[in-house]
Amino acid sequence: MEDRAMALGLGITEREQPILKLPAEMNMDIISLDKSNIEREHICCAIGADKTNRERAQTKKNWMVSQFPNGLVFKRMNERGKVFIEYMPIEAAWKPIIGKNFMVINCLWVAGKFKGQGYSKELLGECIEDTKKNKMDGVVVVSSIKTKAFLTDKSFYIKHGFEEIDTAPPYFDLLAYRINKAAVLPQFTEKAKKGECENKQGVTIIYSHQCPFMEEYTLVLEKVAEERGVPSRRILLRSCKDAKENGSPFGTLGIYYNGKILTHELMTGDKFKNLLNTVIAG
Repeated sequence: MEDRAMALGLGITEREQPILKLPAEMNMDIISLDKSNIEREHICCAIGADKTNRERAQTKKNWMVSQFPNGLVFKRMNERGKVFIEYMPIEAAWKPIIGKNFMVINCLWVAGKFKGQGYSKELLGECIEDTKKNKMDGVVVVSSIKTKAFLTDKSFYIKHGFEEIDTAPPYFDLLAYRINKAAVLPQFTEKAKKGECENKQGVTIIYSHQCPFMEEYTLVLEKVAEERGVPSRRILLRSCKDAKENGSPFGTLGIYYNGKILTHELMTGDKFKNLLNTVIAG
């Protein structure tokens, strides 16, 4: 890993980015979702056909439809599985990241039997090629210092030419793939770098419908806090501006205690209860 000065963008080396070359035999059938096909296509998350998963998926689809005019791209393997990438221009991204003319990866996910076959690399290549076609300066993504749930491993991005350009508590890294070496690099907002929210009492859960599971599971977390006797608030992010000003570095979810961020992880009620007990015990 580069030294800390470089990691904070104070002298990052001007090395050439590796070109993502795919094996000749790799030919994943990729489809793009848009307004014309989203109602008949699955979104990889909440893939079940039961009523609960249909409702979950519709929440996410509604969010996607609202963001297509802002440049949202969602590409997935033409299979029934979790193999997809989602990205959009930084100016419209629902994360507290400031910058210009960069693409932001919201999510890159390859799961189950599809892992280990080079599909993550191929999907990342799709994003980088789209970024170049749109004459943008590079790609950024939020990862973490150590491996965390719902965040693609930092080492994957470093291997493919990304470098650390900023950090935010408690463990977030902002990584960049630079196409235009002279471009000003994006960064987390000052508020994100403080790791705080406005509410300083009890549990605050700040979330968006960018993930289909948020509405349901944040209710569970809120109930756990209430049962523990801890004041709680759920705050739904309703716009890009709202997310940039109040969202966690992850964007989709931030869980805070007495104003300080604890985690971005969507978790079961039991796991959150254990986390809350640990935090309260000091």
